[in-house]
Amino acid sequence: MPAARSSARSLYAQVADLLRKEIKDNQYAPDQPLPREEDLVKKHGVSRDTVRKALAQLTQEGLIYSTGRSRYVRLYSPLEWSLHRFEHSSGRSDEGSEALDAWSRAVVDQGRKPRQDVEVSMRKPPPEVAAGLEVDANEFVVVRQRTRYVDEVPYQLSTSYFPHDVAEGTPLMEEGDVSAKGGILAASGYPQKRYLDRIKSRMPMHDEAERLGLPQGTAVIEHTRIGYGEDDRPLRMMVTIAPGDRHTLVYEVPAA
Repeated sequence: MPAARSSARSLYAQVADLLRKEIKDNQYAPDQPLPREEDLVKKHGVSRDTVRKALAQLTQEGLIYSTGRSRYVRLYSPLEWSLHRFEHSSGRSDEGSEALDAWSRAVVDQGRKPRQDVEVSMRKPPPEVAAGLEVDANEFVVVRQRTRYVDEVPYQLSTSYFPHDVAEGTPLMEEGDVSAKGGILAASGYPQKRYLDRIKSRMPMHDEAERLGLPQGTAVIEHTRIGYGEDDRPLRMMVTIAPGDRHTLVYEVPAA
């Protein structure tokens, strides 16, 4: 159906409206390409430039993405991430695996399949991590880097930093997924008493976009959580990068 010309809305916005409705009505499957530009030109009776502007608007909205000359409907199903419950389960384990247990359990509860790759290293912390952990910038910390997958699609990059004296001699120094009932930190004599969360939205760095397979124009959520122990000492700083189109963050906060 050609775009109506009587409306005060621009032609490209009208074409975008029609395409958006067709997408929401499931007329285009995620694994099928959208009609070619020349076909949309004929269908809507507008110029190629108008069609390109309409497609650019839908790309900016996150409804479609491009691969070469083809455009597709995004196929990601958002994962609910309940941050007020994350790490509060009675059977959880700590980083590397604390995240595995708590996070994977939430994924499984939503009928999805979780997996994560884990790498361990020791390095000097970035300035913001040194400040968060309240350690000297020249002091080595233990770093656990994870790529989390849902149904074999990369959904998160999560990196945890620990003071060396806290992680030394614990399973946190081991490669791969590790766990301990009640949490590795608690089992090692360092129970976490409270968490501080900071959340911001930004565009991804180049390496983040590559590792997560992000279509152009996809924003990410950066979630930073610091866990504090006895005497309010920071025991762990976790930074998670989550694509905005693949997550819904949930918080439940008491009214009083």
